[in-house]
Amino acid sequence: MSTSSETTFRAALVQMRSGRSVERNVADALALIGEAAAQKADYVQTPENTALMELEPARLMAETQPEAGNKALEAFSTAARDSKIWLHIGSIAVKVAERRLANRSYLIAPDGSIAARYDKIHMFDVDLGNGEVYSESVNYQAGASAILADLPWGSLGLTICYDLRFPALHRALAKGGAKFVASPAAFTRITGEAHWHTLLKARAIETETFVFAAAQSGLHENGRETFGHSLIISPWGEVLADGGIEPGVVTADIDTRSIDVIRRRIPSLTHDRAFDVVVVKCKTPEGAPQA
Repeated sequence: MSTSSETTFRAALVQMRSGRSVERNVADALALIGEAAAQKADYVQTPENTALMELEPARLMAETQPEAGNKALEAFSTAARDSKIWLHIGSIAVKVAERRLANRSYLIAPDGSIAARYDKIHMFDVDLGNGEVYSESVNYQAGASAILADLPWGSLGLTICYDLRFPALHRALAKGGAKFVASPAAFTRITGEAHWHTLLKARAIETETFVFAAAQSGLHENGRETFGHSLIISPWGEVLADGGIEPGVVTADIDTRSIDVIRRRIPSLTHDRAFDVVVVKCKTPEGAPQA
């Protein structure tokens, strides 16, 4: 039974090690969602690529369904309804055209209905320099809209993984009224070790919001290795929960009144000023060594 009020609730993050079987991944997710519900969570978030971690294009397309009739989505809707929780599926791949997918988040209400959808805006097209190359835009269609969704305790800004590196998106969500920002992810181990905690703390501090970031973790069947460390971070930058490296559930009790306290203390969201970028060409003094 929920112990939430108008200003307090329990958030839970599901950390996974999704593989190449949708059926098995959904079963694993449902078990962990049930564990979170048993811990009296009111809001439960799963990571990016909850239902499938697949890099091979032909198999990815074969295993992915449209939203209509999507078996994984139906199972998650039933779980939200049965447990009477706000269930945020960090993302699943959904087919939007014959050879195009969307990397889509779903916020599911306690009655099992879809309350909000968000398609990942920023595509992960990178060469990490160690043999790891990712070209998300080859198979996925980028989203074009930032999304704010109303929870009973305030607005939730939706992002996915690589979006984390774009502070303008997060500031726009905060300026639009977000009290919380969701950052479900499948960060690689290399980038996670270098940047995960730092980026998430920075986004929380900059936007003065709670950040909820459920993550994939470990060595996956497709050969990809992800960083884990699902994090719940306060608007002051405090880590309230860290999922470590194993699949499981972490929770934290959220008091939204702290957001107003912090925003009064440092009202940076109201201090934006317009400015120009001016490029100054500097001449090298005579006799100075050339670069």
